[in-house]
Amino acid sequence: MHLLKKKAAYNPQLSAPRLNLLEETRFEKLPVTVYPDQHIASVKVAKRIADIIRSKQEVGEAAILGLATGATPVGVYAELVRLHREEGLSFRNVITFNLDEYYPMQPDAAQSYVTFMNEHLFNHIDIDRDNVHIPDGTLPKEEIHDYCLSYERKIEEVGGLDFQILGIGRTGHIGFNEPGSAPNSGTRLVTLDDLTRRDAARDFGGKENVPTKAITMGIGTIFKAREIILMAWSQKKAPIIKKAVEGDMSSDVPATYLQLSNSVEFVLDEAAASDLTRFNTPWLVKDCVWDKQMQKKAVIWLSEKLGKPILKLTEEDYNNNGMAQLATEFGPAYNINIDVFNQMQHTITGWPGGKPKADDSQRPERAEPAQKRAIIFSPHPDDDVISMGGTFIRLVDQGHDVHVAYQTSGNTAVWDDDVLRYVEFAIDFNRSIGNDTAKLEKIYDDMRGFIEEKHPNQVDTQDILNVKGFIRKSEAIAGARYAGLEDDHIHFMALPFYETGKHKKNSVSDKDIELTMELLQQVKPHQVFAAGDFADPHGTHIVCFKIIVDALQRLREKGETWVNDCWLWMYRGAWHEFETYEIEMAVPLSPQEVIRKRQAIFKHQSQKDTPVFPGDDSREFWVRAEERNRETAERYHKLGLADYEAMEAFVRFHY
Repeated sequence: MHLLKKKAAYNPQLSAPRLNLLEETRFEKLPVTVYPDQHIASVKVAKRIADIIRSKQEVGEAAILGLATGATPVGVYAELVRLHREEGLSFRNVITFNLDEYYPMQPDAAQSYVTFMNEHLFNHIDIDRDNVHIPDGTLPKEEIHDYCLSYERKIEEVGGLDFQILGIGRTGHIGFNEPGSAPNSGTRLVTLDDLTRRDAARDFGGKENVPTKAITMGIGTIFKAREIILMAWSQKKAPIIKKAVEGDMSSDVPATYLQLSNSVEFVLDEAAASDLTRFNTPWLVKDCVWDKQMQKKAVIWLSEKLGKPILKLTEEDYNNNGMAQLATEFGPAYNINIDVFNQMQHTITGWPGGKPKADDSQRPERAEPAQKRAIIFSPHPDDDVISMGGTFIRLVDQGHDVHVAYQTSGNTAVWDDDVLRYVEFAIDFNRSIGNDTAKLEKIYDDMRGFIEEKHPNQVDTQDILNVKGFIRKSEAIAGARYAGLEDDHIHFMALPFYETGKHKKNSVSDKDIELTMELLQQVKPHQVFAAGDFADPHGTHIVCFKIIVDALQRLREKGETWVNDCWLWMYRGAWHEFETYEIEMAVPLSPQEVIRKRQAIFKHQSQKDTPVFPGDDSREFWVRAEERNRETAERYHKLGLADYEAMEAFVRFHY
């Protein structure tokens, strides 16, 4: 139980603010601290670690740290390196024990946690390498049991862990303690959950290359740390964080065992905390400021919870589900229902570019100008048709001046055997028309030899990258042409940040933003459509989105007046959909339009069946898109609105 809750039970003199906090967090079974973003949170955690190191130095003792790997602690390690370089923080008195390592795993492999820790921390600080301990992934299996016992003894011999950093996997694992782990488990060899291996697939160049086992500290070992901090960032972690913080203890979610510890704290960014009751449904734990958006969210939640259309919700429904304050302040309930119903009704439009000569006061888009200039930005060469293919086609059909801009080549997401197949076709075609094929055959032989010896995630040769890019480009052209575009309205940006050939991309540079500004200045659009699907597991979507926003802001600062009339619409669909209450424009699709969208997606043949990086959704992209679009339409219908075949959803971004 949360320590504050224990105090509240026995001390009625607690201040009002403290009691308010207890009420807000009453669903939470352990302490949670939420920061605006992961950078701020990482700096705070790094300071706590630095304070422990310095306090131990003052009394001549060693600081014993339990360290984690993965994307989550990278910011903490970066700040510790900065503190070492700029503020003189020494690590000479630090002893570290890492949580886990894949098995089998060579320490010099790109995916090993030895490599990870060296790259992100150890190579940049003054730690004594004899004080660094990472589970050994090279041992014969028969030696692992004794090795794990010795790992535990080493921790005990130095006095136990002062501070343990944890991340959390989407299975709820901490370390590699997967579902089924016992709360008193020690360091041991474990079998990895399939979801864990899927999440690691990109680092290994495919799930088939991810080890099936790992050596991990046990939950019982972690519990012995004097201070435990579990960190989590991004919306992707929000569902499992809710289970870990608010759910019942269960071996199905090993992180729930942390509820037994009085030394644990969860440190989250706002996105990772977004599913917690106090943020997601705050009316259940406190009085709310009932602005229009909060009313809309709450009424839709109530409708979906009770399975009743909005217009059938009653005063009693409000009172019995934590919404009495809303009914009291803004009621009667039926008036609130009508208002929210009308808000949802007004999001629906068959005219995504605006309906000419119509009253647009209750429509999501402006009526004028009747024919708008629009740019659809697509992070990968197929996001446009996957996520908004029906709207894309409708904009063209309704006479708007539509451009599509493919921000990256997508050249890392093509199977190697497709490269050989296309080059074989080129050789045969050139031979058929009497061209000399010797040079092409030599390139083909080099490609084939490289692919046969290629290691997982090894960077392709430039020729292979070029062919993969050509494949994605030809498919994108076919999809855009099918949607109705002429070739001069199809733009391939090849933003430099992406063109590394690696799964880990470069940082965004001014060149990426300048290329985007040039296209925007050329078209001067009234509408920009951009991928707002930030759950994209590869991170490309959010990087591309920020580039667009930066470009528009710079153009505005330069005095480009047309930017003031340019609306930025976010689309989703490749990975997740917007929440119903967030949707500001919903474009219904007829059965025929669903089929047209499917055909546009089919033009991307290299991504059909099984794409190289499918993420955690095993469905083909066209199936994902259709089912998500149908689910959106069904949600609208269950709220009491018209019954459409499918809907594509959009949210306007104000920059």
